[in-house]
Amino acid sequence: MENTPEIKAFIRENSSLFWYTPESKKENIDHEFLVEHILNYGDMDAVRKLLKILGIEYTAKVFRAHIAKGERFRGNYFPIYLNFFENFFNKYAPQHTAA
Repeated sequence: MENTPEIKAFIRENSSLFWYTPESKKENIDHEFLVEHILNYGDMDAVRKLLKILGIEYTAKVFRAHIAKGERFRGNYFPIYLNFFENFFNKYAPQHTAA
């Protein structure tokens, strides 16, 4: 799936968060990678903008699908952010809460 121009612009704005991704590939990162890096390394403005662009429900769905893959993928999130965003999405996107 190709990213929209709005998502590509957002990635460019936050390019430093994807430090090990080659410049030529940054604009086409997948949403799972985008959500993980913004939630782990972005500031509150970046998180707010991500939620505005992707929508809270879709972001919650991407987040939950990623961490549901197992401990290795959960381990990609810093524990404090994993806990915070699990609670955040439980409150604001409960339809995407793992049962």
